[in-house]
Amino acid sequence: MLLSIALIMLFGLMAGTIFKRMRLPYIIGMLAAGIILGPYVLNLLDDSILNISADLRQIALIVILAKAGLTLDINDLKRVGRPAVLLCFLPATMEIIAYLLFAPGLMGISLLEAGIIGAVMGAVSPAIIVPSMSKLIDEGWGTKKGIPQMIVAGSSADDVYVVVVFTALISLAQGGKVSAAEFLQVPVSIVLGIVLGAAGGMVLVLFFQRFHMRDTVKVIILLCVSFLFVTLEEKLEGIVAVSGLLAVMSMGITIYNRYDILAKRITGKFSKIWVPAEILLFVLVGAVVNVKYALSAGIMMVLMLLIGLIFRLAGTYLCVVGTKLNRKERIFCMISQIPKATVQAAIGGVALARGLPCGNIVLTAAVVSILITAPAGALGIEVTYKKLLSKEK
Repeated sequence: MLLSIALIMLFGLMAGTIFKRMRLPYIIGMLAAGIILGPYVLNLLDDSILNISADLRQIALIVILAKAGLTLDINDLKRVGRPAVLLCFLPATMEIIAYLLFAPGLMGISLLEAGIIGAVMGAVSPAIIVPSMSKLIDEGWGTKKGIPQMIVAGSSADDVYVVVVFTALISLAQGGKVSAAEFLQVPVSIVLGIVLGAAGGMVLVLFFQRFHMRDTVKVIILLCVSFLFVTLEEKLEGIVAVSGLLAVMSMGITIYNRYDILAKRITGKFSKIWVPAEILLFVLVGAVVNVKYALSAGIMMVLMLLIGLIFRLAGTYLCVVGTKLNRKERIFCMISQIPKATVQAAIGGVALARGLPCGNIVLTAAVVSILITAPAGALGIEVTYKKLLSKEK
């Protein structure tokens, strides 16, 4: 495992630096390093680290969501209002509709199978979006109108919605039944996640104000509470729906709005933790990409991916239409909805593992979406944000 960690860190840093000097997002370099090191190309990573890859990726995601929460002003989110709520489900719904309309004809699959693929493809990647938007918040790009804050909140809740829809459709494909209660899990999960995180944040603010300790210790406590939130989500599965990742972000937002001096101090600590966590996250996301599946994809699958993205961008435009955002800012919001990676890597192989006939197609579609949209979305955000957004003085 130690050799694998060394390879991940060194090759991730090297590839990221090379791509950055080529004026490309370093994230793409890290993803490429993961693909090359992974089991489907050079196979240089030990099974022990691949077996815990999902856990390591989740830890990295928790770190960046906590950091993002600690920089989010609740007043910014209130000012954005309606678009932030619509981004939680409308773009994903539009993408799923695209698959239901076109995938049966283009890919020769049933309507249910099209829905399953659409649900897998309907999520954006918080692993790519949140770090990018966090950078924009730190530098003040678009923050006056709350644009990066809105995108962060939307991308986090978007995944909850998509996973619930995917789980319901998988149940149908296996001969089960879907009830209205299953879809009720979406708002319940989001609301309970926000409430849980806010409560945790208020308790921690009182605790930190009462007891003096080093900022490093406070960061450790925050991370431990965050891990407990995510674990609680897993333990309560089947009993009550609660989003642990939304709870993590909500906790950070509460601390920022109740004790902003502390939030600003410990954000720097989280930035340092994010340096190795970022490399782990993107290299390990790349390592789960099976290039053979991508090469087996036909032109119709790529065409369907593009149609789905067009519908998603249309849905994103509907979210921001009628707001104070100008044309350039609306275009940026649409570009931010392109990258896919996190959810696709996590659930892309579920249908195949469950023995469904469409399993190979679903997995191939997930891999193709990561290879095409992750670099394209990351590059799109990096290249356009200075041209499309205004910097707060």
